[in-house]
Amino acid sequence: MKRRRRYSPNQRHFPRKKPRSQPFKPGEDSKLKSIFAEIGVPDRHAFRPDPFQVKALAAIEHTDCLVSAPTGAGKTWIAEKAIARIHAQGGNAWYACPLKALSNAKYAEFSAIFGAEQVGILTGDRKENPDAAIVVGTTEILRNQLYDAMHRGESLSADIVVLDEAHFLGDADRGVVWEEIIIYLPVRIPLLLLSATVGNADQIAGWLASIRKKKCIVIAENTRPVPLYPLFLHPSGTLLPLIFPPKAGGKAQLYKKVRDFMKAKRTKQRRLSPNLPPFDDILRILQKYDLLPAIFFLKSRADCDQALDLCRRHRMAQPQRKEKITQEISEFSQFSPHILHHRQLWHLTHLALGSHHSGQLPSWKLVLEKLMTAGLLDAVFATSTVSAGVNFPARTVVFLNSDRFNGHQFLPLNPTEFHQMTGRAGRRGMDNIGFALSLPNKFMDIRLIAKLLHSPPIDVLSQIRINFSMVLNLLLSHKPGEIEELLKKSFASYLRRKTSSKQQRNIAPGDLWPDFLHHLDFLQQTGFVSTEGELTDDGRWASQLRVDQPLLIAEGFRRGLFPESDPAQLAALISSFVNERESDDRAAKKKSTKSVAKAFATLVRGLKPFAGQMLASGFEVRPLFLNPTAATFAWVGGQPWEKVLNLSEMEEGDLAMLLLRTADNLRHVRALIHVFPQAATSAAAAIEMILREPVVYY
Repeated sequence: MKRRRRYSPNQRHFPRKKPRSQPFKPGEDSKLKSIFAEIGVPDRHAFRPDPFQVKALAAIEHTDCLVSAPTGAGKTWIAEKAIARIHAQGGNAWYACPLKALSNAKYAEFSAIFGAEQVGILTGDRKENPDAAIVVGTTEILRNQLYDAMHRGESLSADIVVLDEAHFLGDADRGVVWEEIIIYLPVRIPLLLLSATVGNADQIAGWLASIRKKKCIVIAENTRPVPLYPLFLHPSGTLLPLIFPPKAGGKAQLYKKVRDFMKAKRTKQRRLSPNLPPFDDILRILQKYDLLPAIFFLKSRADCDQALDLCRRHRMAQPQRKEKITQEISEFSQFSPHILHHRQLWHLTHLALGSHHSGQLPSWKLVLEKLMTAGLLDAVFATSTVSAGVNFPARTVVFLNSDRFNGHQFLPLNPTEFHQMTGRAGRRGMDNIGFALSLPNKFMDIRLIAKLLHSPPIDVLSQIRINFSMVLNLLLSHKPGEIEELLKKSFASYLRRKTSSKQQRNIAPGDLWPDFLHHLDFLQQTGFVSTEGELTDDGRWASQLRVDQPLLIAEGFRRGLFPESDPAQLAALISSFVNERESDDRAAKKKSTKSVAKAFATLVRGLKPFAGQMLASGFEVRPLFLNPTAATFAWVGGQPWEKVLNLSEMEEGDLAMLLLRTADNLRHVRALIHVFPQAATSAAAAIEMILREPVVYY
């Protein structure tokens, strides 16, 4: 059996397009004439909330509420009105988002509605008006505030908490934060959860009711605000319906011409090329049938960037947009001058096309989002990450692959991922109908796409796990016996009690207590917790390091391994704990300064015994690399961005993320002012040095 090759998301696995002897010839199947006739902008009328919005607003007035609805259905309106009601009564509100970009967008939106003086933002990068009546921030910040409130014996200063994108509860990496918030949140505070459609909303509501001792009302809306029509692009350039509409109670069937194409395995049309397709020709087809703007979902960053170079023959339908695009970029460049030198600026201004992925700088991605939202772009080539949490509307979404990279490997799209991606097709108030276009490709399973169109969303499962930061912070305010009862409130425990053994294969361990005791035992061995189960002095200050690797950093401070009086070196060494990418340190040694290389070697050598002790006890220890350390040292030391970028051997977005996460870690070091005053002062100085353009743009 031939093994399928796996690719890195950064790998350019498609060769450049060879010249075509004949371009596509745009055409449409006769069945599409009536569908395309529906394309257009709906008539404007006064806003009237949908019934599900009204029901949700009534529910949150007296109890918890979980709203499960498709992307773009209007979930934020519910939160806005619920917050307005609390605000009118003199109360406070907390709106938590999974992404900093989404927090920034909601902050701007709520500031316009309620007044800038009434709204604050807390994302790590930004701390503005933190005592405002309405606070917008990331879920991690909210979780940390709950830790602090429990430690002080206080209640969170909020009269409603909104958890946006609540289906992140099932996120493998960050779902634990959502679960902790729900467990720790005082029962008196109403909880409004806004989620994309999930398969087990009633199950989640049952869990909330069991731990919060009050009903959680589920408001489910399954109808898209804008209907979705699936299309297929035949290699000849003809657009076809992808499926026959399913009959009552039946399954959708592939359209006959699509089915015939799929069967023709040995025909010329069926010889699928691994090359990227001729995007300029595809854009010409979409343009002819008024299917723009479009989002093309591609497999990798390299594909997104390469796609732009395959569109040089594209011409925007309304040339006057060029002036508007140029004006928008000029205005934004006042905050981020770096974008004026971006390598893809020409494509943006001349073709109205952009590439959007995590390798791009945050400021560049924001420019694309603003231009796309304003209707000034024809298309964006993006990885699937654009489907999560960002307002990025289009008339058409285009699929070249039926799988996506999850950070480790390529896996087939699941229904939730697919519906989030297609949720970008069809703009409420701007489109009568949205389209999902599938292209035949080596990595495209057309039958899977057809199946996903009518598949119900998958269940959200618990992702809670014990970590050292959680244990230290719970011990700040609870005795071990109390923590055991707290852990029994987990979603995982609830699922274990409510499901049969056959259904428990993918559920996180319901009994978290043994894992907690394992962590507790190690903390006692290493002097962070006493034999009586109370935090020692070291444990108390270490609990403030709410970062990924708190114990290693804490041990570094205990052993005096950090250069506490040197902001640049301190930031550089902290960045080594943030980095998650392997690098060639032999090359890094040649490019880094002797001082930081020596400090890094001292740190690694000094932590080796403690790291070995962690490994022997069964805990993961990520290796430390010099390359990100050298790059951070250069940036904090004042070197220009281009030089640091070359030194780092990273993409711009990855380097910016490394530096932003380093600043986040340094904020926790800054909090140790009473224990390590010199290090705290240096951390504060380093943060200021890190947060400059183009890493930040406000």
